[in-house]
Amino acid sequence: MAALSGQVIIITGASSGIGEATARRLFTSGAKLVLAARRQDRLERLKEELQAKSEAPGQLRHENRVISVAGDINNTEQRKRLVRETIEAFGRIDGLINNAGFGQRGPVEIIPLEAIRQNFETNLFALIGLTQEVIPIMRQQQRGRIVNVGSVAGKIARPFSSVYDATKHALEAITDGLRGEMSLFGIDVILVEPGYILTEFLQTSNRISAPMLANSGPYEPFLSDFARLSERAKSIAGHPEQIAELISRALTEKRPRFRYAGPRHALVFLAMKRFLPERIFDYLALRQMGLKRS
Repeated sequence: MAALSGQVIIITGASSGIGEATARRLFTSGAKLVLAARRQDRLERLKEELQAKSEAPGQLRHENRVISVAGDINNTEQRKRLVRETIEAFGRIDGLINNAGFGQRGPVEIIPLEAIRQNFETNLFALIGLTQEVIPIMRQQQRGRIVNVGSVAGKIARPFSSVYDATKHALEAITDGLRGEMSLFGIDVILVEPGYILTEFLQTSNRISAPMLANSGPYEPFLSDFARLSERAKSIAGHPEQIAELISRALTEKRPRFRYAGPRHALVFLAMKRFLPERIFDYLALRQMGLKRS
């Protein structure tokens, strides 16, 4: 996929953050977009914004450039509907960006198993389910690209974020294994690993995790320090547009890399994780978070 002009791309989690920024970037590059998320009002606003841009001279007609499909990717029938409406509108699927997800935080001891299952359901199983719907179409086309939006957390697990980080660790394995399987049919599978990005993701995570964080028992003093450090971490945070640029590269480079990570702090942390002895890295990570071993 050397260029995006006319390429049909599905973006999940398109109503905000990385998904929204990616939609804007890819639309500007000429792609035909299928915007997917639960919040229909947000999708419609984004769709209208993009349609207005397509009315500029020289652009393809906006009726053929973007559709929105509101729904919950955790629901099997709604995943099928997303793919079906894409084919009805455009007749093909050239790219799938698996971006939807959320983060469950809190001590493993306290988080209910059902909450852990739900985080895996959205971040991993629903992603796999949608990918399974798209693969036969790409295989028939003998081309396509699947971009999974993971996280630096897929390589670096953190205290009080173990559940979310585990979903991203699992996504690393799924992406690597799927890459080999899809290479047999001319389909590329790429992982994008964002670092700390300023989006609504943190607010959503805080809301979902609030019951566990409010009743954390012996962990409460440590969680207070962790929250303050999270606020300070905003000073190094990146922006959704930086990850949108990486996703665009993953879709357009002739020989895409297996992984794209960013922004700069993400590359630094990944290098430290790779080259430092685990005990030293673990010590530095705990110290950075204001935590100490007993």
